[in-house]
Amino acid sequence: MSTPLCMVAVQENESPSPGLPKRRRRGANINWVHVFRQMALCAVGIPLAFGCYLIINQHFFGSIQIVGHSMSPTLRENGQYLVKRWKLRDYTPKAQDIVVIKDPADQGLSVERIVAVEGQSVHFKDGKVFVDGKELQERYLSPGTLTYTYSQKHEQLILCGRNQFFVLGDNRLASIDSRSYGPVPRANIRGLLLAR
Repeated sequence: MSTPLCMVAVQENESPSPGLPKRRRRGANINWVHVFRQMALCAVGIPLAFGCYLIINQHFFGSIQIVGHSMSPTLRENGQYLVKRWKLRDYTPKAQDIVVIKDPADQGLSVERIVAVEGQSVHFKDGKVFVDGKELQERYLSPGTLTYTYSQKHEQLILCGRNQFFVLGDNRLASIDSRSYGPVPRANIRGLLLAR
């Protein structure tokens, strides 16, 4: 004899049991006002942030990547270095400063070391550099480094005029510098490099 089956209706409980995650209702409404507000913030915020970056990079601080070996061993190739631009507003660059310049030869940016300033003379003789008649002590050069002019002359005397700076790369064999294009004007100096 078979037992009759009994159907029992079960009502779904609206509130989930404690500890179980709530089910999300399908077809939930999207808050379009919130979405448009976020899109408007992005539309304003991204160009504003980019503009601030450009202003800071052009007038206050920036970074430069070294390409080539002209400043070896002081600066490493492909190294990233911080450039102070704002300081140039009330600062006159001096000898031994490492500066970013607008290269007079190709109009690109170049990193060089100032060895002489306005009114000073630079004399190349016997592979050595003399500033105002005194031999330049260059401890930053690789031992045994000699410095020659790019001309056929073995000896050369150059005078820095008003607001002019004589710059050299620390790797004298791989640097195109003031020996080639002469002293650079103050307007060509774009920033002071912070070497680590």
